[in-house]
Amino acid sequence: MSGASVGFGAGVRSVVEHAVAEGFSGTVSVVAEGRPVLQGAYGKASRRWDIDNTMDTRFRIASISKAFTAVTVLRLAQDGAVDLDEPLLPHVRHAHPSLDSGITLRHALTMTSGIADWFEEDSETWAADWAALCAAHPLYLLRDNADYLPLFIGKPGHFAPGERYRYNGAGYILLGLMIEKLTGLDFIEAIHRYVFAPAAMSDAGFMALDSAGPGLAEGYLARADSPAALRTNLYGTTPRGAADGGATCTADDLVAFARALRSGTLLNETATRLALTPQVPEREEKVRGYRWMYGFGLTFLLDDNDRVVRWGHTGEEDGASARLYHYPEGDVDIAVLSNVSWSAGDLGWAIHDAVVADR
Repeated sequence: MSGASVGFGAGVRSVVEHAVAEGFSGTVSVVAEGRPVLQGAYGKASRRWDIDNTMDTRFRIASISKAFTAVTVLRLAQDGAVDLDEPLLPHVRHAHPSLDSGITLRHALTMTSGIADWFEEDSETWAADWAALCAAHPLYLLRDNADYLPLFIGKPGHFAPGERYRYNGAGYILLGLMIEKLTGLDFIEAIHRYVFAPAAMSDAGFMALDSAGPGLAEGYLARADSPAALRTNLYGTTPRGAADGGATCTADDLVAFARALRSGTLLNETATRLALTPQVPEREEKVRGYRWMYGFGLTFLLDDNDRVVRWGHTGEEDGASARLYHYPEGDVDIAVLSNVSWSAGDLGWAIHDAVVADR
C-alpha cells in the first residue's frame, strides 16, 4: 500500500471510533488502492432481537440507488436501444400529457427536467408536507415505479427542461419505467442483470421492509416526542425500493460497484468516461470549499482547479443513512451505511477530512 494510503488510516480509525462512542450503528468500509484501510461493523442490526451488525449485514441505501438506474440507462444507450438526447416520454409506459414532451433522458438523469417531484425534498415545510403525503397516499402502497405516478403526474413543473438543476426523484421513476419497457424486464431484474451481477455485488437487491429474508438491518428513527427513544421505520418509509432509491446492500457491495464502474466492467470506455464526467452545477455557491456538480446519478466535488476531488452519492430516508464516495487521487473508496436516520453524514465528512488532509 502506498504511503498516502497508510497516512490517513490513523485519522480514519480515530473518527470512526469517536462516532461509535457517540452511538453510531452501521458498517464502514474504507479501501485504498484495492486494499482495506478499515472495515468495521458497529451497533445493532436489530434492537428487537439483539442482533449485532456485521460486514455481511444489508442496509437500505436510499438515493445512492439512483446511480444503479443511471448506469443501466447508460448501458441501454451504449447498446443503441436509446439516445440520451431523445424524448423520454415515448419510452415510458403510463406517460401523461401533463408532462413536458421536451424532457429527454439526459434531463431526467441530470435532474434538469423541471418536473414536479413525487415529494419536494427542498420544501420549507418538509415535515408537514411529508405527513400530508403519507395521509393521502399510504406508503405501504408504493412498491413499484408505476405506484409513484399519481404523486407527481398533473402537477405543474418548476421550469422548462434543461434550464437548471433541481433535485428530483420523479425523473428517475420515469427512467425506471423506461428501463422496464425497453428491456422487457421488471425493473429490479434489469438492475440485477446490468449492475449487480457484473459488478459482483453478491448481496445487493431490493429487499422489502416486510420481507422475511435474512441479514437485513432494521431501520430506526428518533421519536419526535422523545429524541432519545428509537422506533422502527416500518411505517416511516416505502416498503420496497424503486428507481429513485431504496436498494439494499452491504458496504462491500457499494465498494464493488464503485470499482466496477470506473474499471469499465459495467460500461464501455466511452460510456464510462461519460458516467464519470460532471454535467451540471448543483448550485452557484461553493459548499465546504468545493464546487458541486451533478452527473448521471452521481454528485461531483471539484476544487479550484476543476479537478474532481470526489464523486459518489448520499442516501437518506427514515431509518437509513448512507454514503458512497470515491476519491480518484489515491484511489480511495468509502462506504458508510447506517440503520439510524441521519447518522452517516457527519461520519462521512469526518472520514473525507482525514483522507484529503493526507494529500
